Amino acid sequence: MADTSLIVAPPRHGIRSGSAAIDGVLVALSLAAIAIPAVIVEHAPPIRIEPRMAASQRGAAGPATVPAIPPPPVEPAEFRNLPPEEARAFNATVPFVTGPNPAARPFRFVGDADNRARATDCLAAAVLYEAGDDAKGQRAVAQVVLNRVRHPAFPGTVCGVVFQGSERRTGCQFTFTCDGALARAYPEPFWERARKIAAATLAGSVYAPVGYATHYHTDWVVPYWQSSLSKIAAVDTHLFFRWAGWWGTPGAFRQGSGAPEPRILQLAPYSPAHKLPEVLAVEQEAGMLTGRFAPASLPRASNDDPDTFLVALDAATSPDSWAALAGATCGDRVRCKFLGWRDRAAVPVRAAAASDPAALATMSFSYLRDRTQPIERLLWNCQQVPRPAVDCMRRTVAPPSPPAAEPAAAAPLAGVRRRGDPTPVASPLPQ
Repeated sequence: MADTSLIVAPPRHGIRSGSAAIDGVLVALSLAAIAIPAVIVEHAPPIRIEPRMAASQRGAAGPATVPAIPPPPVEPAEFRNLPPEEARAFNATVPFVTGPNPAARPFRFVGDADNRARATDCLAAAVLYEAGDDAKGQRAVAQVVLNRVRHPAFPGTVCGVVFQGSERRTGCQFTFTCDGALARAYPEPFWERARKIAAATLAGSVYAPVGYATHYHTDWVVPYWQSSLSKIAAVDTHLFFRWAGWWGTPGAFRQGSGAPEPRILQLAPYSPAHKLPEVLAVEQEAGMLTGRFAPASLPRASNDDPDTFLVALDAATSPDSWAALAGATCGDRVRCKFLGWRDRAAVPVRAAAASDPAALATMSFSYLRDRTQPIERLLWNCQQVPRPAVDCMRRTVAPPSPPAAEPAAAAPLAGVRRRGDPTPVASPLPQ
């Protein structure tokens, strides 16, 4: 607002002025008194926010102006060659940055059901394989993943962030995606708990202690990128970092989401959401995703052998689809037997009974895997379904029964003469 205390009113009619020049000066001064303050207000320099004001604005989105410099590069997860105890001692010397650590804004996933399912699986895999079955650690990892999704230095999808660089032996961002850890299957209850945390985070749950962290590591390693980031939090044995400068402020986390979530074939054994459409089509034909195989009646492992599945095959399905059903059932097991019978009444109760001759004779299909050998074999009962000879089970031929033994000749009866016997000769009597 302009300051009107300097305005001088022009002379009223009827009052004689000294001269016309003086009147003009007075008018000019009046206009200047109005215009100059307005110009000052319009072109005032930006106000510097003091630390106490910044603290009162924790969680604000920050300035919308993006700096001219590009986002910092994302370095691969490579570590200094230090023993764990030396790494812990070094990490203890790195101070936490001072100043505010605002909580991240809630993340709301906006994709459809299929994309949400893939995002949930990818986030669940990240929290489970990075933090184990620990709820607090899982929430911290989930927050870092979603912080990355919002930051322009990273891919704009959950699966893209989690599996960034996984196509290489080194250079992946989350080591479990490229070191073979996914071959270690967690029990289904572990996955269920991880998926619940992932779903809650995608629906807006925030883990405030890690703020806008985009990096973390355990305290027994020292990654090369650590020196260029600001240490902001610790959760148990994990240390959390954000970028220094503007790219670590809330205003930098403005990348939009909603891009299609990619299918991750590494997760296909754990979720149909990541299986290729042609694989799903085969499994649907096999009955895995139809009413023929409701969840309660999916193949179950035998009680006496957790790696053996005794299955009643649906007679309505094609024998060609049994291989896909066996592969989906065995998943990533190192060793697995899938034994199937078209005749439900012939299915043995226990794995040990599957080698009985009657069970072998009626078995319709078998799949054997042992990756330590390696062995992987698919066989069909070609007496039930026509297949090439190479795919046929080797039928066990019962050995011929031994010929019946001839009855032993009866011992001769004393005093009885048989036809054909020689005429007995009388022996001389003793003298």
